[in-house]
Amino acid sequence: MFRFLVTRGLGAISTVHGKAFSSSNIARRSMSSLPFATVQAEEISGSKPAEVHNLVQGKWVGSANWNTLLDPLNGESFIKVADADITEIKPFVESLSNCPKHGVHNPFKSPERYLMLGDVSVKAAHMLSLPEVSDFFTRLIQRVSPKSYAQANGEVYVTQKFLENFGGDQVRFLARSFAVPGNHLGQQSHGFRWPYGPVAIITPFNFPLEIPVLQLMGALYMGNKPLLKVDSKVSIVMDQMLRLLHCCGLPVEDVDFINSDGKTMNKLLLEANPRMTLFTGSSRVAEKLAVDLKGRIKLEDAGFDWKILGPDVQEEDYVAWVCDQDAYACSGQKCSAQSILFMHENWSNTSLISKLKDLAARRKLEDLTVGPVLTFTTDSMLEHVNKLLEIPGSKLLFGGQPLDNHSIPSIYGALKPTAIYIPLEEIMKDKNFELVTKEIFGPFQIITDYKGDQLPMVLDALERMHAHLTAAFVSNDPLFLQEVIGKSVNGTTYAGLRARTTGAPQNHWFGPAGDPRGAGIGTPEAIKLVWSCHREIIYDFGPVPRHWEIPPST
Repeated sequence: MFRFLVTRGLGAISTVHGKAFSSSNIARRSMSSLPFATVQAEEISGSKPAEVHNLVQGKWVGSANWNTLLDPLNGESFIKVADADITEIKPFVESLSNCPKHGVHNPFKSPERYLMLGDVSVKAAHMLSLPEVSDFFTRLIQRVSPKSYAQANGEVYVTQKFLENFGGDQVRFLARSFAVPGNHLGQQSHGFRWPYGPVAIITPFNFPLEIPVLQLMGALYMGNKPLLKVDSKVSIVMDQMLRLLHCCGLPVEDVDFINSDGKTMNKLLLEANPRMTLFTGSSRVAEKLAVDLKGRIKLEDAGFDWKILGPDVQEEDYVAWVCDQDAYACSGQKCSAQSILFMHENWSNTSLISKLKDLAARRKLEDLTVGPVLTFTTDSMLEHVNKLLEIPGSKLLFGGQPLDNHSIPSIYGALKPTAIYIPLEEIMKDKNFELVTKEIFGPFQIITDYKGDQLPMVLDALERMHAHLTAAFVSNDPLFLQEVIGKSVNGTTYAGLRARTTGAPQNHWFGPAGDPRGAGIGTPEAIKLVWSCHREIIYDFGPVPRHWEIPPST
């Protein structure tokens, strides 16, 4: 299966962000020109398995236990991951514990590190801009988290632009302080951004490069010592990216990198007691960690994301295409994926649904525009479909069947892009609401419609949802937008005719709202919020007034 994909999907002439090149030619020369790489994406197989190591205290190490991963496209054992257990966490605990609370650097300590990290970012951005390096990471992402070449390459591109954004002096600008005049001569109040010191980062499988790199670099920029754990199914990508960063000048002692199961990682966190942990992943695990870590956590957890089509119908083909991308790109395995679509009745009278069906039918496994679902099995997704179809008035619009002619192992899911219509009145019933708003991390969405006077009911549905990550209001009606924006919460919200829920670039905040634990990613504001805290230093040099005398006690 994968050899076919290499020939048909990866070896074709590709145009990415205006650059045309042959990825097959790049593959042949990539290893000789990539000094950091220890693997070749297209050669990883059962007969030539890749290995992922841990990094602690500046040394790459193996483990007494190795976890063998199955190729999500054909079930072949193709990657061995050093799987640390509870008996092996001591070096990681010691490494974090050796970092003081005031961090590796701060505005008063080792400020030259701000410049060093700016230089690392410049060099790493340049490396990722090289076609052979970009192609290397794109293909590596495809091997472990199968998605189309364009989607995987988009992840590399966003990472590269982020690193560009924080090159040179931009790292030290993150630590910009301010001063306020005091009450008397010699007194000034200064506000500083201060690191937490020892921190931990836990990231999911669906963006193996973008999420961990952006959060890792943000942690480093602000002066922290991070321990990074990426989902082991995809951790080979960050194994290789860390080696690239080391080649670009990042000290090997600056980051620890561990692969383990959840129980081991939980034990490590409790023993090492990091001052802050960033968690991106499921809401269930997020809530457990919030309790275990006594609230010292920032969360970018699950998202049941919604889109509302307003009353003004226009650009039907474009809106349909964006809806298809939002719901089904990366097989729906984005925390920003469109989970439910609310259509104004004016849209119900168009051919939007038939266009969505036609667009979904274009997706195929051969080019990975639909592919393996890594956290739900086919049976579990079909079971959810069947439960929804028991709701009165519901109907299958398209999909609802397993993919055909594939060798995806049964531990993963393989579902055709699916949409189910459920009447709004039924969605709002207490007995249905929790079922309907369950996030299915796969190529699946709910579609409903509403009449003009039912907008308050739609807004009530939004209020009842628990996750508030991304959202879209598709309308150019300013009064409609004013109404729905003012009565909703989601942290990354697109508004206007071209509104979407997915595809966040590096230049704007991405993260939830409505939760004080919410974490952002990408922007200076996100980095400062997540990876630093405020410290106020009040200078009071005097002089003491002449003829000052000790006053009465107060």
